[in-house]
Amino acid sequence: MIHRFATAENPVLPMSRARVFFDGIFSEPRLQHPEGLAVGPDGWIWCGGENGEVLRIAPTGARIERVAQGGGFTLGLAFLRDEALFFCDLRDKAVYRLDLATRRVQRFTPPGIRIPNYPAVDAARGRLLVSDSHDFATPGPGVWAYDLATGEGRLWYDRPLVFANGLALDRSGAALYVCETFARRITRIAIMADGSAGEATPFATDLPGLPDGVAFDESGDLFCGCYEPSRILRIKRDGKAEVYIEDPTAHLFAHPTNIAFDGAALYAANLGRWHITRVDSDTTARPLWSA
Repeated sequence: MIHRFATAENPVLPMSRARVFFDGIFSEPRLQHPEGLAVGPDGWIWCGGENGEVLRIAPTGARIERVAQGGGFTLGLAFLRDEALFFCDLRDKAVYRLDLATRRVQRFTPPGIRIPNYPAVDAARGRLLVSDSHDFATPGPGVWAYDLATGEGRLWYDRPLVFANGLALDRSGAALYVCETFARRITRIAIMADGSAGEATPFATDLPGLPDGVAFDESGDLFCGCYEPSRILRIKRDGKAEVYIEDPTAHLFAHPTNIAFDGAALYAANLGRWHITRVDSDTTARPLWSA
């Protein structure tokens, strides 16, 4: 069932449940306008920076390290177990692969994708799914699929999407959920038995915010970071959306983009500032690399 969503008057969680996990405005290296975010198999919080960096932050939030460097402006991140990290690079129109053992970085994808925004590891099918935002003003395809072993790829979902952004596979692997940011909706794309893209249907429409990054909790609710206004939504399995937590001042949450769970901790990257926010949530989910 498709519902029309309205902005909640009262968020589920008070702002007291959120805090700055790491402030990188004066750190060395600096954390500059992070967008991508993922919890690593080492327990550190990994993120990207506007100059193409891949950074990791200690579980205590006490220090930050530069791990790797891409071409320019790191977008989404995704771990393949404890073997590799895939990260999207806006300037180079590419996905890079970081070998976690050797720290070697290699271009993973061939030319073709226009704006690689967010990667999702579909380990059961041996592939990496990557959203292509295509263009800021014009809808276009779609979602690419790349072989995890070879990097060979093709358009998996070749129909137009309105700035395809964050991705999330449901826990069963039967569907891919795609943020269409400027349409204010999340679309569900069925995955067929042979792995091909099936029917695409609206899962959440008229959202009270611009959806950027998404993550499922263990109960199957979908959490969504909104670039504008600065809030996180929870979309229940019955299709109803609610404002989970928000910052009207755009300070503690400042254009949150990608989000990631580590147990009950929910982390958010803030594209508008220089820090990572941590929320003490009322739910739980395992980091994606362990799924």
